[in-house]
Amino acid sequence: MFIETEPTPNPATLKFLPGRTVMASGTRDFANADEATASPLAEALFDLGDVTGVFFGRDFISVTAAPGVAWSDLRTDVIAILLDHFSADMPLFAPGTAQDIHVPADDDGAVPGDDPADADVVAQIRELIDTRVRPAVANDGGDIVYRGFERGTVYLRMQGACAGCPSSTATLKNGIEQLLKHYVPEVTEVRAV
Repeated sequence: MFIETEPTPNPATLKFLPGRTVMASGTRDFANADEATASPLAEALFDLGDVTGVFFGRDFISVTAAPGVAWSDLRTDVIAILLDHFSADMPLFAPGTAQDIHVPADDDGAVPGDDPADADVVAQIRELIDTRVRPAVANDGGDIVYRGFERGTVYLRMQGACAGCPSSTATLKNGIEQLLKHYVPEVTEVRAV
């Protein structure tokens, strides 16, 4: 088995491609070691001590290194864990844990609710995010998930390599916001939660 690595726009995050499906559907983001207990693979990566984030995509795993950690030192250890996991055909998730998409609420737990009157607008926004935004962001080792629409503002959650990426604000404002405004005139702003 050979595992490829690719850089991401976030210098703290590398994308690892095991050459097989990681998650058949959805994505899963582990922002800390406590969340990682749901997955033996994520837990093993956090156990290295120098990992601050793990993200599972369809055919990749993004790993974020702690500040000050050189990838030249950490990369070999991450590849060894991934090789062991996939060569042994181990399960991605521990028995009895949620395997579906995990999107935590923002810091205060509040996420705007969608007004049923905005159902058509929300459907257009979701369609654009799913067909145009998410595939492009997955190429960079991350994901962007719809969180809500309220009074012209679209709320999105950035995951994987996108979370904490220096260029994420530019991507959000200059890319995603402009795209949504162009196709959905009701959109006035895009914010990350």
